[in-house]
Amino acid sequence: MATANGERLYTSEKVNVVRDAHGVPHIDAHTLGGAYWGLGYCHAYDRGLQLLLTRILGQGRAAELLSGDDETVEVDRFFRKMNFGNSLDTQLELLLPETRELLDQYCAGVNARLEVKIPWELRLMGYKAEPWTPADSVLMSRMTGYVGLAQSQGEIERFIVEMVQGGIGREKLEALFPGLVRNLDEDLLRTVTLTERMVPESVWLRRVVPAMTASNNWVVSPAKSATGNALLANDPHLETNRLPNVWCEAAMKVGDRYAMGAGMPGIPGLIIGRTNDVAWGATYTFMDGIDFWVEQCRDGQYLKDGAWHDFGKRTETIKRKKKSPLDVTYFENDHGVLEGDPKSEGHCIATRWASADSGARSLNAFAGIWNAKTVEEGMACLGEIETAWNWVLADGSGNIGYQMSGMLPKRGEGVNGFVPVPGWDSANDWQGFHHHSELPRCVNPEQGYFVTANQDLNGWGATSPINIAMSGHRANRISAMLEAKEKLTLEDLQSIQYDDYSLEAERFMPFIRDQIPDSPAGKALRDWDCRYAPESDGAVVFEAFYRELYNEVFGNAGLGPDVMEHVWKETGLVVGFFQNFEDVLLADDSPWFEGRSRDDMYAAALERALETEVAPWRASNHLIMKHLLFGERLPKFLGFDHGPVALRGGRATPHQGQVFRAGNRDSSFTPSFRFVTDLANDELFSNLAGGPSDRRFSKWYVSDLDNWVSGRYKKVTPD
Repeated sequence: MATANGERLYTSEKVNVVRDAHGVPHIDAHTLGGAYWGLGYCHAYDRGLQLLLTRILGQGRAAELLSGDDETVEVDRFFRKMNFGNSLDTQLELLLPETRELLDQYCAGVNARLEVKIPWELRLMGYKAEPWTPADSVLMSRMTGYVGLAQSQGEIERFIVEMVQGGIGREKLEALFPGLVRNLDEDLLRTVTLTERMVPESVWLRRVVPAMTASNNWVVSPAKSATGNALLANDPHLETNRLPNVWCEAAMKVGDRYAMGAGMPGIPGLIIGRTNDVAWGATYTFMDGIDFWVEQCRDGQYLKDGAWHDFGKRTETIKRKKKSPLDVTYFENDHGVLEGDPKSEGHCIATRWASADSGARSLNAFAGIWNAKTVEEGMACLGEIETAWNWVLADGSGNIGYQMSGMLPKRGEGVNGFVPVPGWDSANDWQGFHHHSELPRCVNPEQGYFVTANQDLNGWGATSPINIAMSGHRANRISAMLEAKEKLTLEDLQSIQYDDYSLEAERFMPFIRDQIPDSPAGKALRDWDCRYAPESDGAVVFEAFYRELYNEVFGNAGLGPDVMEHVWKETGLVVGFFQNFEDVLLADDSPWFEGRSRDDMYAAALERALETEVAPWRASNHLIMKHLLFGERLPKFLGFDHGPVALRGGRATPHQGQVFRAGNRDSSFTPSFRFVTDLANDELFSNLAGGPSDRRFSKWYVSDLDNWVSGRYKKVTPD
């Protein structure tokens, strides 16, 4: 057991927990149940505040337990509407006996620590910790798979409804979403009453649940590896302007068998990492698991196949601290939760997420990966996870593989899931879900590596789960760097994780290079190497041009300058789905051009962009890492917040460095955690945007941050 740091967290006859020199907890147990007990203890010890606050939000009890103000009530309204706590007991009954045993042990470990001490921040607010239960971990698995992930798919589909109601015609919609709006009923959507616009702003006022969208992972076969063994790299791109980091690292050992990597507080097991035999990493896949139906309503009923039916009625009581309780009613049918009041005659939207009743199979999979010995066994295990992820895997025998997971609905003929459909026709209902063997997957691909970076991966499956994905720029750049070297090392993989070259910029620059004048801003742009390094001044000028081009094309052609400004400043739409917008910007002609030439629009955008003051990229692309509860509420000298932290990278570089606003607050997508591993050795190299602990006055609060910024990796071993 690694005791170089000398800090022992817990010891007993069944389990010992110590920190290594980097603060990573090492759990040594006689049984796997003991190891899970130790993991639960570590999660409560290092991330007790994060653990309990996340549960409070997921239960929709923030107004009851934290603050009864109106903002917090709106947070509770959102989570009550999502109903993440639905059917938790049913899911527990579906757990495999061995999974339930491990889950019970995990909860016992959490509670053993909470009985000793709960975070002082919560005690200050009068909160008395309730025991952690198996149902709470099911709740966590649902929240992790929805917030910021599946939610982003719902946002873009809702935006289509808003564009139709804003007067954007079919020709422009088809140009922006080619092939996806052919069954769009514009007349019907114009009659729909929308009571919400995009994501409710108040939902994001809490930093407890991070926005998650992007990531990179790739796996390399022995044929391209310097050691002759498979390599794997993963860097999940999540919201990093928060403390603590969403990920918490651990190493677990039972006899000669180990697992090390990272998980999330409240979820038993490691989500990404490796064992003696298998390594695995995850990115989000843009599986379309959210659908909208237009419901015809009257007198509290909805029309279905020519008959009227009563909506289910769910009334939630939101208790408010120091205020009277508030009853909130939600109307539901087989298509999910209704937006609006069905007592009024008209059309309303109902929304359903495919994984809303999930949990058991996901927890079974996270437990089962411990015993996987091969890539194919790992794929069969991780493929069962009910939320949408891209998994890459490698094993000690030299095999590599890719498997998509998630509950993909089987839809009726002609229904693609991207546009709302009439709810009164049962032909538009879901007809079960596809098995993971039908989803995109492969074993030992011919090219000797496999890369996922949130791009379109439909070509690898018997089904097409992805309607709209992120750009392929990151995946293409990573693939090019893997191809460029005959034999790859872990150092090469680390270098790729920090690469800040933009293939996107490389595409745009030829259109404007000859028009760039010899001014300070012009010189910075003309000499730019397409890298988003912190010291780059060309990146600043290019970003000004890029944004002005959006304003020129979309802001002046239907959406309007005000709408485009809001999309840029207060949503993540362009951040997540810029490829669709770029395909219009780079087209020879488009309905969005409204008769103007592309060259003229580029010239107008460039002229305005060149008024930008030349400055290093770090001056505008940085973030403040804010404490999840006290962020911006306490004086800076107390150290709860940290920064500014300069970021390398942009939206289209392998090292993503996106800083933006969504839901009335600052957000970001950057590599929140990085790890690389070579199956030749029992080692894992990692760094974390923060540190192991959520305790401000712990030496481990931001202990790994300098490594994360500078590109240094710590070594984690089982011992």
